[in-house]
Amino acid sequence: MKCPYCSFEESKVIDSRPTDEGERIRRRRECLGCGKRFTTYEVIETVPIVVIKKDKSREAFDRNKLLNGLLRACANRPVSVDTLEKLVDDIETKLQNSLDREVTSNLIGEYAMDLLKGVDEVAYVRFASVYRQFKDINTFMEELNKLLEGR
Repeated sequence: MKCPYCSFEESKVIDSRPTDEGERIRRRRECLGCGKRFTTYEVIETVPIVVIKKDKSREAFDRNKLLNGLLRACANRPVSVDTLEKLVDDIETKLQNSLDREVTSNLIGEYAMDLLKGVDEVAYVRFASVYRQFKDINTFMEELNKLLEGR
C-alpha cells in the first residue's frame, strides 16, 4: 500500500474493523517511511457474472435491471423497496456462490419468480406474464392454476 503523503510502499496496520454494512474493512495504517497515518478500505472483489440473454447475446449482470423489473411487477402492491432489494441481494448471492460465471436470463427469471411467489402472488403473476411471454390466455391460465395448486 503506497503512502498518500510520501509514496513509500510499506505501511503497518494499526487498527482494522468492519464498516457498518459489513461489506468492507476499514484499516488505519501508519507509513513506515514518514510515520503519517491514513485510512484504507478493503472490498471483496467479485468475479463479474455474464448473463446470456434469450437472443444469445451476453452482457454483465445488472442488479438494477433486475430490481427495476421487480419494481414494475410490484407497482401498486404492498411490497416495500427494501423487500425487493433483499430479493435482488439473495439472487445475486446465489449467482455469486454458483461456480458458473455465465448464467442464462431464464435462470435469473426463475430465481426471481420463486422468491416473488412467496412475497406477493399478484406481483408474481405480473412478473411471470412478462418473463414467460404468455402466448395466449391458456398458457396464462396454466400458470395461474399452478399457483393455485401450490397453495
